[in-house]
Amino acid sequence: MEIVSSLPLYAVIIPIIGALLLVFIAEKKDNIRNPLVFLISLVTAIVVINVIQQVFKGNFLIYNLVQIMPGLNFAFRVDPLGALFGGIASTLWVFTVLYSIGYMSFEHNRRRFFIFFLLSLSVTMGIAFSANLFTLYLFYELLTLVTYPLVIHEGKEKDHKAGLRYIIYSFSGAGLVLFALFATFGFAGSLDFAQGGIFTEAARMAPLALSIIFFCYLFGFGVKAAIMPLHSWLPSAMVAPTPVSALLHAVAVVKSGVFGILRVMYSVYGTDLMKDLNLGIYVVVIISFTILLASIIAMRQDFLKRRLAFSTISQLGYITLGGALLTQMGLNGGLLHLFNHALLKITLFFCAGAIITMTGKERISELNGVGRRMPITMLAFTVGSIGMVGIMPINGFISKWYLLMGSLEAHLPVIIIILITSAVLNAMYFFPIIIAAFFRKGDFTPSEGIEAPWTMVLPIAALAVACIVIGIKLDLTVPIVNSVVNYLF
Repeated sequence: MEIVSSLPLYAVIIPIIGALLLVFIAEKKDNIRNPLVFLISLVTAIVVINVIQQVFKGNFLIYNLVQIMPGLNFAFRVDPLGALFGGIASTLWVFTVLYSIGYMSFEHNRRRFFIFFLLSLSVTMGIAFSANLFTLYLFYELLTLVTYPLVIHEGKEKDHKAGLRYIIYSFSGAGLVLFALFATFGFAGSLDFAQGGIFTEAARMAPLALSIIFFCYLFGFGVKAAIMPLHSWLPSAMVAPTPVSALLHAVAVVKSGVFGILRVMYSVYGTDLMKDLNLGIYVVVIISFTILLASIIAMRQDFLKRRLAFSTISQLGYITLGGALLTQMGLNGGLLHLFNHALLKITLFFCAGAIITMTGKERISELNGVGRRMPITMLAFTVGSIGMVGIMPINGFISKWYLLMGSLEAHLPVIIIILITSAVLNAMYFFPIIIAAFFRKGDFTPSEGIEAPWTMVLPIAALAVACIVIGIKLDLTVPIVNSVVNYLF
């Protein structure tokens, strides 16, 4: 049942109000700004939780802002897929803000940073709750604009080069999406998301055109989803502060790209049309290449954040792969990994940021014995690494298990080989870091006090514990994801 509600609008507006308030708070007023940013992100998360509760009771929330023309609206509609993405992003944003308060105490231009941090939250909620491709496209473009100042925050030459690459790649991808959007409207007469897709029987008589449109969407959204060879902006963006890296890799930007691809596959084309045009298998091939190659490249990276960046490129492929299998088990695995990867990767990036901030060491080859200096951080890093490999009882196991079952359901056993190979490669580039930290001698000595500011240590420890708890208590996530899959199928 659809219910008119302003809750989705509040989730978008509240962070904007917070950002405007920050404009009037002086740069050095950290004691006022920091609690306000945390409060705004917390209130936004509470609003989104209320939205989720309504949606999973069967009440889809809608709110129409402006009608551009018949069939084209700027509007919100929250279905189970949007609620899942919005819930993941808004909840992890609270942890990211808390971590950022500690991290940014060592940085400059903190007011500007948090202004755009809140604007990014607003735009991400807009993407999650979009009712149609038009609304999604507008917020998708805005996401590039509001995250660009975060990427170039340090203001150095390398930051501006990375920011320029980010802008060029993102706007190029958005251009493909815009072309596909106009073509979709021409064929379907609507851009509203719907169960089973929106293309009419008449439109299905043009399979070549629909295939071309699909690949425009795939590569357009695939830029932010870091599908190879459209990925090079992502490792470059590692020049940004670590909270931004976590934002890019775990919560907002890359997940928005993956979310856009899933929206197109299930809410624009639908599983039947995807199968009729054999589009799923093409996506599976492209994504399999990305998964393996990114893992191989990750092994060669000595800079910790760059290794995590290529790990992200590989792991994002799991989510898209799960959707492209066009089976319920596969989509279960993909959506579970949408959540599990976000939790695991944000933990890993928080750990990396704490290590770099407190020790000044950015290279993996310099981290021998760092576990003595930062035991909590490295234990959390160990949890995240085990989860990324897919070993029980950490939460990454269950999503990869569903992906394996989805591969069998899709009659594609070769995907099992790819997934297992990827897991082995993950172990090969994560476990040496852990071994070096705990079992090799280095220059590090035990910390005399807390190993990092409590606002950094607390989110790291809490998220690591959450990875374990969610990996053990599957009823916290699996039933929710099952309901999303049932809706999409």
